[in-house]
Amino acid sequence: MGAPVQYRPIRSLTASRGTSCRPRSGVVSGYVLRLIREQQGCTQEGFAERLGVSADTIAGWESGRRSLTAVPVGQMLATRHRLMHLGAAPSLLHTFERALEADVLLAGALESEVPIASSALGSMVMQRDLIEILAWPLSGRPPRGIRELPDRVRSRRGPAPAGPELSSSERARFFANMRRTAEEARDGDQFLLRRQALYLAGLNDQDDTGSWLAHQQRAERPTDWLSNWLNQRSVAMVSARHGDQDRLASFIDTALTDEAGAAANLNYWAYWIGEIPLELSDTFIADSTPQRWSGHKLLAHLADGLTIDHGYLDLNIHTIWSLLQARPNLLHPGAATTVLRDRLPMMLDSAGISTRGRRELESIRYAIRLAEA
Repeated sequence: MGAPVQYRPIRSLTASRGTSCRPRSGVVSGYVLRLIREQQGCTQEGFAERLGVSADTIAGWESGRRSLTAVPVGQMLATRHRLMHLGAAPSLLHTFERALEADVLLAGALESEVPIASSALGSMVMQRDLIEILAWPLSGRPPRGIRELPDRVRSRRGPAPAGPELSSSERARFFANMRRTAEEARDGDQFLLRRQALYLAGLNDQDDTGSWLAHQQRAERPTDWLSNWLNQRSVAMVSARHGDQDRLASFIDTALTDEAGAAANLNYWAYWIGEIPLELSDTFIADSTPQRWSGHKLLAHLADGLTIDHGYLDLNIHTIWSLLQARPNLLHPGAATTVLRDRLPMMLDSAGISTRGRRELESIRYAIRLAEA
C-alpha cells in the first residue's frame, strides 16, 4: 500500500508572532457603498454631507480601512434610511445589507485562531445572494445585481478597483482556513459548517482543489440519508466547477432518481434562490410533503441558466424537468415559460447536450406544446 496522499497547505495560515494579520473587515460593504455613491453622482465630500459624516469617514468606509460592520446598529439604520431617501436603488440596498453579512463572515473566516465550534459559517443555511457576495472578492465575479447596474452617473477619477479586493495573502489564508474548517468539523452538529466550508474551499483555483475535495468525500461517510445526499451534492457541484462533469452526471443518475432525491433537489434549489425563507438547519430539504413555494421564481432562474456554456447545464435541465413534473401549473403562459420555450430549439441544436439532457429537453418541449394547445 502506498503512502497516504498529503495535501500541501495553500500558504502559511498565520503571520509570524508579533505580526498582525487581522484583515480589513469592511471591504465588500465599503465597495457597495461606493457604488451607491457613484450611482447618485456624488463626490465623497458631497456624499458625506448628505449622510452627516466626514469625508474621511466615507473614504475609510469605501476602502475598508474603517469597517462598516463596526458601526453601531442605530447609526447603521439611520444611514440606511438616508440612503433610501437619497434614492438608492432597492436592489443596491439589499446588496448592501448582504455585503455587511458577507464582511462579518469573511472577517471570521480570515481569523486563523477562531475555534471551529464558534464559526459563523455554520449558523444558518446560506442562500445564493449571500454566497455570491461572499465569493465576490475571492472570484472577482460580481453578483448578478451588480452586473446589471446602469452606467455610473459620475465617472471615476484615476485608477480604482473593479470590485472588493483581498490581498493574495488574505485569499490564501481564507482558503487554508476553509480547508481546516472542513477537515476539523466532524461532530454531528457541525455538518452544515463542514458542508459550507467545503463549498467555499472549492472556489479556490489551486491545482489540487479537485483531488482534495474527492479525498474529503471519501473520508466522510455520513450515516443518515440527508447528510449523505448533501455531501454527494456538494462535492459533485464543486467538482463540476473544476471541470469534472462525470461526478455531477453520476449524482444526477444516482441521487435524484427516486422521490426523496427529487424532492430534496427541488427544495434545495427553491431555498437557494430565495423562494423558501431563511433556515437555520438543512432538515427542511428532506421534507417530501408539498412545500409552500410556488416555483415561479425557481423556473425563471433555471430557464435563465439554460445556456450551453453553463457549468451545471445537465443539473439545470434535469431540475427544470423535475420541477415541471411536480408543478405542471408552471407550464401556463408566463415570462419564464416563454424564455424556456424560446431557448429549447437552440439547446436541442447544440452538440454538447448529454443523452439524458436531450431526452429531458424533448420532454419539456412536448409538455409546453400540450399546455399551449
